[in-house]
Amino acid sequence: MGARAGTSRSRETPARRREQILEHAARIAIAHGLESVTLRAVAEPLGVQPSLVHHYFSSSEALVIAAFERAIATERSGLFDSAGSPTRRLATMIRRVESGDANHLARFWLNARNLSRFRPELARSVAEQERLDRDALVAILREGVASGEFACPDPLVACIRIFIAIDGVGAYANDLEDFAHPAFRHFVTDVAAWAVGVAPEGLRREVDAVA
Repeated sequence: MGARAGTSRSRETPARRREQILEHAARIAIAHGLESVTLRAVAEPLGVQPSLVHHYFSSSEALVIAAFERAIATERSGLFDSAGSPTRRLATMIRRVESGDANHLARFWLNARNLSRFRPELARSVAEQERLDRDALVAILREGVASGEFACPDPLVACIRIFIAIDGVGAYANDLEDFAHPAFRHFVTDVAAWAVGVAPEGLRREVDAVA
């Protein structure tokens, strides 16, 4: 008897197969929005049945939430650089935002927050990822205060102000035309400088110096 078609392919371990599904779901989420993350949309490019995806994720909602969390965790690792001084790490984050390199992330957050209005489980996930982002930025700000680079009495307050500025700029990520006025282009830098207690001109220079 001949072997069945496909049985010659090496079988993935369950852990690796789940990881493949999750990685692909996260890419779909970032590129096309969380609405596009379905069992079928994830299964077809991987050459598997939707039932296999369902085996690893109990529902479409579970898959969407897992894709959201994976995508945000991946982006977080790039947004909060672990190298350099606190000032350089803050400047690196701001540079990504003000240069437009993080526009896809701003769109993704807009997408997730809008959907979370109607999906309580996703809303809880959004809140948790926001907390993790705050923790990451607060850690940088605390290091800056300890080293004397920043002069903010409460790093959490400074963090909240900076993220409000980032979210404000991110609200325009879907605009068709670039708005290049300096008041807009340097808005996050100027708010961050005020929040952490440094001169705006100095922080602008640090942001401009980021490769």
